[in-house]
Amino acid sequence: MTRRCDLTGKRRLVGNKVSHAKNRTKMTQEPNLHTKRVYDPESGETIKLRLSTQAIRTLDKLGSLSKFLKKFPEAIGPSSH
Repeated sequence: MTRRCDLTGKRRLVGNKVSHAKNRTKMTQEPNLHTKRVYDPESGETIKLRLSTQAIRTLDKLGSLSKFLKKFPEAIGPSSH
């Protein structure tokens, strides 16, 4: 199971850690994901999602899952790339 945010699609970043001597070592940065149950008052359902902390903050700001999806229509879940 990939570590990916269900709403924003954030996933791991891959790059090089570069030392003072310019030695390059592969490194990854994982997203800060949390499992959260989200209640949507418009549909009356509670949905369990794996969300990044940025997505949780945006949901708190906007108020509900349906408002989030209206504001960010491309955030309908992980795309099949």
